Amino acid sequence: MAQRLSIFPLSGALLFPRGHLPLHVFEPRYRALVSDALARDRRIAMIQPRNEAEPPALFDVGCVGHIREVERLEDGRFNIVLEGLMRFRVLRELSVSTAFRQVEADIAAFDDAESPDALPSIVRAEIEREARRFADSRGVAVDWTGVSRLDDETLVNAISSIAPFDSAAKQALLEAPTLPDRAELLAQFLGFFRRGDDEPATLQ
Repeated sequence: MAQRLSIFPLSGALLFPRGHLPLHVFEPRYRALVSDALARDRRIAMIQPRNEAEPPALFDVGCVGHIREVERLEDGRFNIVLEGLMRFRVLRELSVSTAFRQVEADIAAFDDAESPDALPSIVRAEIEREARRFADSRGVAVDWTGVSRLDDETLVNAISSIAPFDSAAKQALLEAPTLPDRAELLAQFLGFFRRGDDEPATLQ
């Protein structure tokens, strides 16, 4: 199912199906992107750049978001909240006259339509344990009572989004086929990046 998507390349900004991503949009090309999306279907495709070139190369997989909330500021900037719909795989970049980039993408590349089943309790416990260790190693205060109330998908995806991993690690989490796959990878990354605190840890 190929579809034309307008993309917002942003390093470290992960959007997952059923997740939410707040964005402050200030660059003229992305203000144009938001304006165009609001005039059409309110959809913006988030994807990570591979490098810092201009324009940067893109990773192959991103996530389509629907503009759920929008605040238009007087100077033309936007505050928006995207709600994740489905992941996509880039097929090719299109030649366009718009200020923002567009791609042809396979929006049926992943099975994202339904919420996944709950994780085994032992996997859930491992994620919470590794998250505690990681937060303690960084001196970050966390409301663990609130964390314990999150459903498995929200917990795993929220940690994947906010943890200070490098772009390659975040991309691997986004591309994990299933929630159990992502949970297993997340536990590994939490331990890897925690142990790398004395030296910058980078996943290549």
